Amino acid sequence: MKIKSIRAVNLDMPALSPLARPSEATYQTQRRPSWVESGPVANPMTRYPRYASYRPSWTPTWDNFGCVIEAEDGTWGFAIAQHGKPVASIIDEYLGPRLVGEDCMAVEKIYDMAVRMCAPFGAAGIASYAVSAIDLAMWDLKGKLLDKPVYELLGGPAKDELFCYSTGADTDWYMELGFKATKLPCPYGPADGLEGLKKNVQFIAETRELVGDDVELMLDCWMAFDVEYAVRLTEALRPYNMKWMEECLRSEDIDSHAVLRERLPWQTLATGEHWYTTAPFQYAAAHHLVDILQPDINWVGGMTPIVKICAIAESAGMAVIPHAGGNTAYGQHACYAMPAIPWTETFVASPPGVPPEDAAKIPGLSTPKNGAMKPSDAPGFGLEIEEKHLAPFKY
Repeated sequence: MKIKSIRAVNLDMPALSPLARPSEATYQTQRRPSWVESGPVANPMTRYPRYASYRPSWTPTWDNFGCVIEAEDGTWGFAIAQHGKPVASIIDEYLGPRLVGEDCMAVEKIYDMAVRMCAPFGAAGIASYAVSAIDLAMWDLKGKLLDKPVYELLGGPAKDELFCYSTGADTDWYMELGFKATKLPCPYGPADGLEGLKKNVQFIAETRELVGDDVELMLDCWMAFDVEYAVRLTEALRPYNMKWMEECLRSEDIDSHAVLRERLPWQTLATGEHWYTTAPFQYAAAHHLVDILQPDINWVGGMTPIVKICAIAESAGMAVIPHAGGNTAYGQHACYAMPAIPWTETFVASPPGVPPEDAAKIPGLSTPKNGAMKPSDAPGFGLEIEEKHLAPFKY
């Protein structure tokens, strides 16, 4: 069966609005505002006071949208896409028209064609978000045509359930929810000097005391550091038994990743959410730059490259833990099916007092309970989105 159309769509679903802007959601059971509503969180712009205190003050504000791929028989696959108009135009005006008429089952071919078509302007960055949306919609369509969940198309479950760790700064709430591992956003970076470094150490020390020794603790540095600061902070955190240090450096600075690996041979390092296509993961694995690869399924190119990255990691004796893998149906299916993925990240943006199952989410999306969950077993990715929810994309 052939592809009839590929198009960007707007979503008329009230449940999606809080997902795009979590701070706008209000809940009757919340005890205090979510940690995402205030700073500081270290980031690449921390050196500039105008944007230093709050990461959303400068990050992109293009809305999420949808990508729909329709087959000749009227069956359609759907995927959430990010970064609004720039990505939608790549889908509608460039990639989509050139992929119409291809076989609906040919997910590998479609992915390969899309990546190669992006060669004139590069398949990384914004283009990769468009490729991701198309690839994920293809997998959803294939699952619906075959009447199987995507994880079955990938080979079936590789584990009984997903072990989920929480990400955020409301750690007391995450412990109440039953998570056995948690990752903190690092508040301060090099621009904050020695005082900021001491505050980071104090933050970790207090969190370790709160969670005890039986909960794994990680730190997300979100590209905020240079090598010197990363080494200095990591050494200072030795007493607190950090499971890993994440994304210490700018993603494109590959040489510095090699230097950091050399200077911190004892510390588990993780990165990759801002790497696009399979190429940087292959290089990182071949040169053992990090221990854990963290592609984002909505950014790296979709499910097809995630499968390839898992193969790369297994051949190098590394693990894959996708960025925000538990927050989307796409990541949940990947984590459930791939043996190379031991853990699943759940970014918790809803306020304390609001359990994940009560927070705003796309209908059909699974949520963790006591630090574990399973993806939907409905065909495709199992999201409950109907045709009435779709509208032409508004440029």
